[in-house]
Amino acid sequence: MTLTGHLLIGAAEVAATAGTMKALDPATGELIEPEFAFGGAAEVDRAVRLADDAFDSYSHTGTAERAAFLELIADRLEAVKDELAARAALETGLPAAQFEGEAHRTAAVFRKFATVVRQGRFLQATIDPAQADRRPTPRLDHRLQKVALGPVVVFGAGNFPISYSVAGGDTASALAAGAPVIVKAHNAHPGASEIQARVIQQAVADAGLHEGVFSLLRGPGNDIGEALVDHPLVSAVTFTGSEAGGMALYRRAQRRPAPIPVFTEMTSVNPTFVLPSALAARGAEIGADLVQRAMYNVGQACLKPAVLLAVDGPGFAELREAATAEVRKVAARTMLTPGIHDAYTRNVQRLEGNGATRIGEGPAPLRAWDGQSLLHEVTGDQLLAEPELLEEVFGPAVLVARLTGLEQLLDVARAFRGQLSATMHAETPDRAAAERLLPILERRTGRIVFNAFSIPQEVSYATTHGGPFPATSDSRFTSVGMGAIERFLRPVTYQNFPDELLPEPLREANPLHLWRLRDGELTQR
Repeated sequence: MTLTGHLLIGAAEVAATAGTMKALDPATGELIEPEFAFGGAAEVDRAVRLADDAFDSYSHTGTAERAAFLELIADRLEAVKDELAARAALETGLPAAQFEGEAHRTAAVFRKFATVVRQGRFLQATIDPAQADRRPTPRLDHRLQKVALGPVVVFGAGNFPISYSVAGGDTASALAAGAPVIVKAHNAHPGASEIQARVIQQAVADAGLHEGVFSLLRGPGNDIGEALVDHPLVSAVTFTGSEAGGMALYRRAQRRPAPIPVFTEMTSVNPTFVLPSALAARGAEIGADLVQRAMYNVGQACLKPAVLLAVDGPGFAELREAATAEVRKVAARTMLTPGIHDAYTRNVQRLEGNGATRIGEGPAPLRAWDGQSLLHEVTGDQLLAEPELLEEVFGPAVLVARLTGLEQLLDVARAFRGQLSATMHAETPDRAAAERLLPILERRTGRIVFNAFSIPQEVSYATTHGGPFPATSDSRFTSVGMGAIERFLRPVTYQNFPDELLPEPLREANPLHLWRLRDGELTQR
């Protein structure tokens, strides 16, 4: 595939109007061809208006047609996965093999959403038939289904150039809901973004859909993102990134004349709690496994298990020793961008300035933007006294906390802010302690893992990737898994409608053979 660097607005290729950029190879510091176009407010308006023009037709596509479109995107992603992986590796310094897997998993997500669309359960079709003879007043016919909100803006993430980017889960779930998508590509991987965008653009054309179903924009600084959030025809926004960036977009969206939802995924340390019997039985194993998982993606994963908490007792020394030995094996590797590397360096200094002791480190960095693997230790008293120790360090650093007893472990658990996930390691004798810890974790996260680790995460119907603030801006929703479609839907009730005017999912004959809630009972009638 030839990269032109153009913006892709509907079916059109649009040249730069606000400057250009080149991608950076963070492993060498060299710039990579070609030049990539930046756009501004005019391009935002053009893309959003096209999306709005597309909304009525696309949101009313049949379930079979929309599912086939999603499967077409999946097929095309698989077809370009080698090229996509090679470009993503060039722009990130991470292995191409990792991105081949990421492309394959992303294609699988589109196929899963195609299944969701065909099944139609996301519509939540509900029928309360008329009751003309009801007394004291008759009941008119009421029928409900979910419909798409409107055009959705997706901010591509920097740390997963495929699965959280142009063709990632946000785009897949919004398209599945019936919402046109405008992607603001991340400037860290513009070539990988363009490859994915061209796949979707071509699928839109081949499926015979309105060109406004998908557009790709790119811009310098914050102006283009602010213009997208401000545009009156945009109905929802997704964002994956820092708490500062996410909350700036969220607050801006609430100041609009017509506020819109902004679904952010921002910050999490995904604490791992090791209860005493598990520590005694498996301390060394847990310590080594923790470091292995935390160093995935050079520690640049939203689900990195960054903080481990355990009571000082049998097994703690073994856990500490195994974690220290493991971190010494992990070579320094190039981080995604110079900015991320610099932030990592500052956050490590903050961590150590607040009392964390460095107890293990990997080999010294060889290149300018390599992130050195680090292991730190603190006490429970330090954690309770200094909240900054519980804040995210994005990169290859892990913190182990030595606690005085179960009561302190529970106190520290209460000190955490909202998290994407939390993990509990326990054996049968730990049951009473686990029962006390569980409700504390339920209040602070959307996913609790037992005797495993927060990473990797399955993309499934039961997945929750979300949690209370500041993990996300709305803990009622997930950004990963089939439930992610719910972010882009709202209910509409059709009262006393003639059958021929009803949407297909609500017609009396049930032509799509959907499961529907009829008079409170789930049925295919």
